[in-house]
Amino acid sequence: MSSIFDDDYYIPRIGSAHIFPNPRHAGEEGLLAYGGDLNPNRILAAYRKGIFPWYNSDDPILWWSPNPRMLLYPQNFKINKSFRRVLRNKGFEVKFDTNFEAVITYCGKVPRAGQKGTWLTDEMKEAYIELHYMGFAHSVEAYYKGELVGGLYGIAMGKGFFGESMFSLIPDASKVALNALSNICVKKSYDFIDCQVETPHLLRWGAMLVKRDCFLDQLEIALNKSSDLGSWSRWTWQYTEEQGE
Repeated sequence: MSSIFDDDYYIPRIGSAHIFPNPRHAGEEGLLAYGGDLNPNRILAAYRKGIFPWYNSDDPILWWSPNPRMLLYPQNFKINKSFRRVLRNKGFEVKFDTNFEAVITYCGKVPRAGQKGTWLTDEMKEAYIELHYMGFAHSVEAYYKGELVGGLYGIAMGKGFFGESMFSLIPDASKVALNALSNICVKKSYDFIDCQVETPHLLRWGAMLVKRDCFLDQLEIALNKSSDLGSWSRWTWQYTEEQGE
């Protein structure tokens, strides 16, 4: 079998080479190709083209580049009055790259409304853990009273951060993690945080929908800038009363 079809377009099967179809030619939904494997170098090749893997455990590996794309420009993160009170009163601390495996495990097992099971298979976890050891994948960890209560993980290349998944064990913890990531990305002069697909809470937090062609143009610019390869564990973000003002 060399291809599959849906109602609208042909979806090619990729082989052993880390080569993907042009994402500008994908359908609006964004399903671009299937097959291959989750070799870390293949995943990195996909991100460089604006493509990411996303599939259920009983499906072949599916590769996506949706249109439009949801991006958060770091300086545009929205902090409303209620979230300012959270930052002022709860005393969250955010760390980077100190507990990547715990973050990705929680992302895979914390239930989400309207979602049964998880797309974060063991194969996916292993691939991103390897990318973490390679210096590309990073975790953002929100702690409260010393306990890990929320976080997210993703890939950093050039001046783009490609978010993959987030979790919360208590209210607002994932938002705290994303806010800290936005703050660090501003300091690091990152162009965008890729949130992949639209969700209502991301829209409320300041993310916006961008046409795929526009995203791919911005991606090319971001990847031509210097990368932060290696651990981000030297970075922390301690929320204080002054930061909540």
